[in-house]
Amino acid sequence: MTQLDLRADALIDAMTAEGGMFPVAPQTIRGVTYRAFTSIPETMGGYFDLAAMHAGKEFLVYDDTRLTFADVLSQSKKLGHALRANLGMADGDRVAIAMRNYPEWFLSFIAVAGSGGVAVPVNAWWSEEEFAYGLSDCGARIVICDAERVEKLLPLKDTLGLTLVGVRLKDCPPGVLRFEDVMGDGPDTDTFPDHSQGADDDALILYTSGTTGNPKGAVSTHRAVLSTLFSWVVAGLARNEIVKQDKQAAGEVVPDVPPQNISLVSLPMFHATGSHAVFLVSILLGRKLILMYKWDVTRALELIEAEKVTGFVGVPTMSWELAQHPDRDKYDLSSLLEIGGGGAARPPEHVKQLNAAFPQAQTGIGYGLTETNALGATNSGANYALKPGSTGRPTPPLVEIKLVDPSGAEVPQGERGEVLIKSPSNIRCYWNNAEATENAFTKDGYFRTGDVGRFDDDGFLYIVDRIKDIVVKGGENISCIEVEAAIAELDGVLEVAVFGVPDERLGEDLAAVIYTKPDAGLDADQVRAHIGAHHARFKVPTRIEFTDGQLMRGATGKILKRGIKDDFIARHGL
Repeated sequence: MTQLDLRADALIDAMTAEGGMFPVAPQTIRGVTYRAFTSIPETMGGYFDLAAMHAGKEFLVYDDTRLTFADVLSQSKKLGHALRANLGMADGDRVAIAMRNYPEWFLSFIAVAGSGGVAVPVNAWWSEEEFAYGLSDCGARIVICDAERVEKLLPLKDTLGLTLVGVRLKDCPPGVLRFEDVMGDGPDTDTFPDHSQGADDDALILYTSGTTGNPKGAVSTHRAVLSTLFSWVVAGLARNEIVKQDKQAAGEVVPDVPPQNISLVSLPMFHATGSHAVFLVSILLGRKLILMYKWDVTRALELIEAEKVTGFVGVPTMSWELAQHPDRDKYDLSSLLEIGGGGAARPPEHVKQLNAAFPQAQTGIGYGLTETNALGATNSGANYALKPGSTGRPTPPLVEIKLVDPSGAEVPQGERGEVLIKSPSNIRCYWNNAEATENAFTKDGYFRTGDVGRFDDDGFLYIVDRIKDIVVKGGENISCIEVEAAIAELDGVLEVAVFGVPDERLGEDLAAVIYTKPDAGLDADQVRAHIGAHHARFKVPTRIEFTDGQLMRGATGKILKRGIKDDFIARHGL
């Protein structure tokens, strides 16, 4: 443990002790004892009301739209009342949100989760078939969606009994309600609608790719989400206090009231890194969010300069593109003080490049999963420069991480084992999937991540492998089995192996090796077209190779994907 860690731990211990700002004590939740906060808001609605502390500050900026915290809170409450009174949303009802990162996304999330409903931010890149599965699985009957998603959802409207609320529509199709009309029907009020939801009731469902094909709905309670947010706040306060102490020791003047932090929003909100680390925690921090229509590195540089952005959190691909942009030095990026990352691993070489390109900024990385509400481990600042290959120490004050062998026994320090995470931020279950839930958790509340890691002598975690057959491409989780199943549907395909290969920009890219009948006549474009017709575009393999012989096998006759992958990487010099 470094001196920086010892100082941070001492400050966090004081903040979380009885009588501190954020006291922590053992609490039993669903039969398992966790370290948990004892004085945070009980529900998301109570948390959202904290935005009133920053009422006059700008919160959401998108093109010419600039909304204050007060604007967002009042409009969200108005929408919440309309959803319940006019569209029939009741306690525990799932309401899906399917759109780009428009301001309406944020208003919708706050309205649903703050008014007793369960927010379901679905992947906006899903195909029509994937939307049909996800909406049917969670039982959402109200979908708040933008024009692009309206087109995909209209064919499902009658079959699934959907009420579609359209955002930013030029022409409103018959049977679709306009967002502004729905919100306009709500009353002007200072309160969320009355509801009976409590800390351990459901607040959020996020869908995550699994090794069995169809995505699983990860169900989080109000307590689970809020435990993550306050953990980050506690860790951030400790870090800021250390910076303040060091500046005072060096004779620098530290202002009593720090300026407002401003974050560039590049991540989709249907991922936990975006919804939690970028959006939700900003409500407590009073942080302004600059929204992008879609990721574009040149536009990002323009916005950082124009809006004086102080922080950026994205998948590692995005920060790497910022550092590598040939015109980077033409922009004034001096305001940028923090560059965070999540959703995928960042190569150590990228850390060096970032520190060189942005010497004034503190870089960092976070490790967590949808199933842990993005809470797990963090590494930043001097520690990150010292250990760029590590995802950091378990995030205080709630997280417990252990590494186990296949029998479930904890491995000695320094040895590899599956990463298990325990905290009150863990999800309650997988929706409608008791078997997957039982397999994912130990009896004492640890979530089995499927990642293989090791701890070094300082207690820093390194993720070294995966047990699950998942590829992480630019922050998007892709089930290899799902893509293999899609390819196997094509006539003439005898065997197929789909796997990840290294990619400097995306972290990993998707590759496929296919064994076909001699007269199959298949080519790579046909394979891509077939997958793209039924699945999101990011699931289409970039590299496709055909072979006229059986795929590599192990001693048991099972296809040896690891060997196929290693051979592919070696032959292509990846």
